[in-house]
Amino acid sequence: MLTYLISKTYHSFTALGAKLLAMILILLSPLVNADSLNIAVASNFAPAMEAIKQAFERQSGHQLKLIRSSSGKLYAQISNGAPFDLFLSADQQRPQRLEQEGRSISGSRQTYAMGRLVLWSGAAGLSASAALLESGDKTQKIAIANPKLAPYGKAAMEVLSALNLLEQVQAKAVWGENVGQTFQFAFSGGAEAGFVAYSQALAAPESGSSSYWLIPDSLYQPIRQDMVLLTDSIAGRELVAFMRGEAVAEILLRSGYLLPQADARITPLGEP
Repeated sequence: MLTYLISKTYHSFTALGAKLLAMILILLSPLVNADSLNIAVASNFAPAMEAIKQAFERQSGHQLKLIRSSSGKLYAQISNGAPFDLFLSADQQRPQRLEQEGRSISGSRQTYAMGRLVLWSGAAGLSASAALLESGDKTQKIAIANPKLAPYGKAAMEVLSALNLLEQVQAKAVWGENVGQTFQFAFSGGAEAGFVAYSQALAAPESGSSSYWLIPDSLYQPIRQDMVLLTDSIAGRELVAFMRGEAVAEILLRSGYLLPQADARITPLGEP
């Protein structure tokens, strides 16, 4: 009888232990399967990507490390072997080049957002507008991102050409390495105004003296921002799928971007 009771008690504890172990494994499974990704992100998109990062980490359990710089610098780092898993560029050309060079996962390139350009000023007594560019006596410096490295700088040059103000404004240009530095020039007073991303204007601290002009899309080529996977992993593919979801769409619109399908000038996703 005693042997029977001992045997029954042992099997009961064993069964209970197995159930507890199963429950612990279920609870820990997201952590066990969690991965870490290095994300190269263009300067203009960094604030929006911070919000996306938080939402994705909460849902997936994966961790994202964001590396911010100009699209041109990030492309150069990737070409030199930088260990990035996903590249979120501010243009279409550099992800295309990586695709052509065989440095990305085939078929992974797609447009994730459409950027918009503004002329932003934090100077008291100035109102950002086309008229501000024309009045040479009101501004001594205008910040522009390096058009060779930053798509927003390239777009700014297209706007100035369309307005026949290229030579006039170039003479007093302060060149930023990327659109993030360009905004800092205008924000700190290093320039009276700057060509920056609409997302930066919306995220700027509120000030009674700041103003911006949302530049008509017709004055510059669409700023089609493409992303491309550089390494293949489950976590990377989950992030790419997440970038196409409703949660990210809401963040994009709130941050001053257009959704890719919202611009008729863009070719469908997946097309060159």
